Amino acid sequence: MSFKENLLKKIEINKLSRQVLQTIGPADSGLKIDKEAMRNLLEIGPYQYKKERDLDLYIEQADDGQSIILVLDNELPIYKTTIEDVLIRKSPYTKEMLNIRNIIKILKDSDVKISRKEASVEIVQKKCLEGLDLKFKESDITAMVKEGSDSLENGYTDGVMESLSLFSELLGYRPPPRAFQIPHHEIFGGLNEKAGAEVLYGPVVALSHIDNSLRLMKDQISNMDKSKIDIFQKAIQGKGKADVEGTDVFRYLKEEVLKQP
Repeated sequence: MSFKENLLKKIEINKLSRQVLQTIGPADSGLKIDKEAMRNLLEIGPYQYKKERDLDLYIEQADDGQSIILVLDNELPIYKTTIEDVLIRKSPYTKEMLNIRNIIKILKDSDVKISRKEASVEIVQKKCLEGLDLKFKESDITAMVKEGSDSLENGYTDGVMESLSLFSELLGYRPPPRAFQIPHHEIFGGLNEKAGAEVLYGPVVALSHIDNSLRLMKDQISNMDKSKIDIFQKAIQGKGKADVEGTDVFRYLKEEVLKQP
């Protein structure tokens, strides 16, 4: 795959992982794992699907010949053992429950369980990311600038959003804290959390869904500095002067990427 395809895949993997993590909670929370998102994540990784009894199993062969097996249920346990062993522990037949050794297995699985819940999602996420080649050349970033600029000039919002997502991933930009949110705008920026409740946000890039305008402010702004936030909001909404506007935003983002080690 190309660099862009690999980067888009990374964004998808991280998004699916966040979706699943948001649906994990204590046993009494009533939360149910987002199985569709988890299934999509597992399909990206090196796992083979197998349906056994009432269990959805995702299997990876370990280096020592054993299997790494994730059970797609609300606990998301990962075991290092055999399929037959997992079936006895997770979905035993009545006759299997009459065996004292099997009863012990059912009651205690710490000897073969590697992880559960959040830890399992992190393991799968890491496995999915391992196969991605994220090395890039300047020509890769130049191509991203062209695609984003062409999309902006042609009013193709989805194309602009894709390009902004790619640059945001490379630069570590994040969605805006509450103080920097503006209705009908997609916003990405550098986030620096300080002591207490203070955060610094910037540089900030914003795409308006009202008129498809693209604007960028370079400075970091504290969420406690109401006067600068007011200036920021006016500039982003076109009621003041932004530091960078239009297709120049993509050229600015390119320079920021190339500054990185």
